[in-house]
Amino acid sequence: MAYSSGMAGVLIGLALLAFWLFSLFDVVTTPEDEVRNVPKTLWIMVVVLIPLVGGLIWMARGRPRAERQAWPVSPGPGMPKGPDDDPDFLRDLDRRMRGGDEQH
Repeated sequence: MAYSSGMAGVLIGLALLAFWLFSLFDVVTTPEDEVRNVPKTLWIMVVVLIPLVGGLIWMARGRPRAERQAWPVSPGPGMPKGPDDDPDFLRDLDRRMRGGDEQH
């Protein structure tokens, strides 16, 4: 039993190390003009000196935001917006309603 609890501690430690390394690499590779709130050098110091909390703060407050598209994204040109706008679907539906389709 002691072995499994020790292994859990090792796994948690490895996960925290991986998160810290990811955060540090992310700060270092982010372009200076995309960093938010404080200068990049200060972010590096925060992540290095306060490993877990610094990485979490970086993820929440310093990391650049992803570009977002307006919602809903309209379909491309020539694409039907819904089944009732698809001419093939309407043609098939009309044929089935008039009894042209004998399959059940």
